[in-house]
Amino acid sequence: MSRIGKMPVEIPKGVEITLVGRSFSVKGPKGTLSMEVHPEMEVKVEEGSVLVRRPSDQPRHKALHGLTRSLLANMVHGVDQGFSKTLEIVGVGYRADPSATGEGIRIQVGYSHPIEYSPPEGVTLTCPTQTTIVVSGADKQRVGQAAAEIRSFRPPEPYKGKGIRYRGELVRRKAGKTAGA
Repeated sequence: MSRIGKMPVEIPKGVEITLVGRSFSVKGPKGTLSMEVHPEMEVKVEEGSVLVRRPSDQPRHKALHGLTRSLLANMVHGVDQGFSKTLEIVGVGYRADPSATGEGIRIQVGYSHPIEYSPPEGVTLTCPTQTTIVVSGADKQRVGQAAAEIRSFRPPEPYKGKGIRYRGELVRRKAGKTAGA
């Protein structure tokens, strides 16, 4: 059995799980998420936990087993506690502010114009400081995708390290040119 797939997903207090046919739905304090379970995987809700079973030991079923369990665990964690990613902006004059429209942010990262970014549904953006952006929400995939899109506006460059990076991300620095011999 898959080491990840065979572990039960614990259901915390305040989280409701509904399984109707192949449709798996999770409701909690941070929102509601749902997904369609693969037809070959069997999901059971028992006494405060969710179990995923596979029909055989084929490599395809082994992969689906762990994947299905991980997706369900991320949904339960997301509606209970939520996910967040923190981005840092490095560079002189680079900054982010809440957008004038109310939802989204306005980023200035060295272009001739500021970039307006509005998040997808279910994702919230906050700017605790001008050089920090916090992306948060219940859906792990949407939070990661929104953070990656914001980072793509100005990825960190290796010579001066300027750009938008994840908190804790290491940027390998290059030496650059040296003066003549």
